Amino acid sequence: MMAARARDIGVTLRPHLKTPKSLKVAERAVPDKSAPITVSTLREAEYFAQGGYTDILCAATTTANKLIHADKIQQQTRARVLLVCDSVETAQAADMRAGELTASFDFLIEIDCGEHRSGVQPASPELLEIADTLKQADRLNLAGVMTHAGHSYATDMSDELAAIAENERAAAARSAEAIRESGHECPIVSVGSTPTVLHAAHLEGITEARAGVYLFWDLAQASRGICALDDIAVTVLATVIGHNKAGASLVLDAGALALSKDISANTYLPDVKYGYVCDAKTGEPYPGLSIRDAYQEHGMVPVPDESWYERLPIGSLVRVMPNHTCMTCAAFEGYDVVLDGEIVESWPRVNGW
Repeated sequence: MMAARARDIGVTLRPHLKTPKSLKVAERAVPDKSAPITVSTLREAEYFAQGGYTDILCAATTTANKLIHADKIQQQTRARVLLVCDSVETAQAADMRAGELTASFDFLIEIDCGEHRSGVQPASPELLEIADTLKQADRLNLAGVMTHAGHSYATDMSDELAAIAENERAAAARSAEAIRESGHECPIVSVGSTPTVLHAAHLEGITEARAGVYLFWDLAQASRGICALDDIAVTVLATVIGHNKAGASLVLDAGALALSKDISANTYLPDVKYGYVCDAKTGEPYPGLSIRDAYQEHGMVPVPDESWYERLPIGSLVRVMPNHTCMTCAAFEGYDVVLDGEIVESWPRVNGW
């Protein structure tokens, strides 16, 4: 679906693999290993480079102390690792470490398109100063600009999402044009979040789009109408470990460490709490059951009546749909692939930095 959307809107898709962190998932989403991908950490970049991927953007700002790790990845694999910076200081510090490197590095400059998490202002003097610093640096190259409209997750209104997508596009395209007008090339103009890629009216001036949560989906996206419950691919397998009859609850062995404390779906689906409880075989949500309280290893599920103690006796298995798959998957070492209620494969993933 997302690949078709990228083709229709005229950009290259650079899938963000920070959620699955799994070669088995990547090989299905990006079967051509020369195609571009996105990661969040150098540990991920190393893992996917060792798996044969050759065009990897590490989308979080890379400081000078991390360049040796990035250099090792490029030395030991065939991958090009694109890095990101958003300050003159970072570019200058990277230049000072260039003598320790065996290869050159391509950098994208991050633009703040409205989230105010990181990045420089569009088409600003600071942007052009960073561009000049990179061009003058030894073994550092200016490869383009990138931005991320993470604030698109704050609404469920399609017209607002379209407006955020346009602001994202305009900020990146305007910045790329400013760099070109200052005398530098700017071949890569990268934008993306799943909601904005899907809601953009057009992506004129953009070369590539990054999106990632669409690979698994979650309740945060479903709550905003970006996907349906049936689209959610990842659930957490849990066991009923107790019946708290005084509290009219089931007790699960899935708490904050298994599910995270992210409750981002609750803004639009307040009954989600820490996740919908589902049938272990079918994955279908049980009506009215969700995890209300998440302790470290305990999840408390209020039940409307005592019949649930018979329906889900102690030892029963359930599945929990998560609020935020990125945060939830980070607690696990891999995925069990379920087909018709049976585990048919196990896929490893990588963690760490």
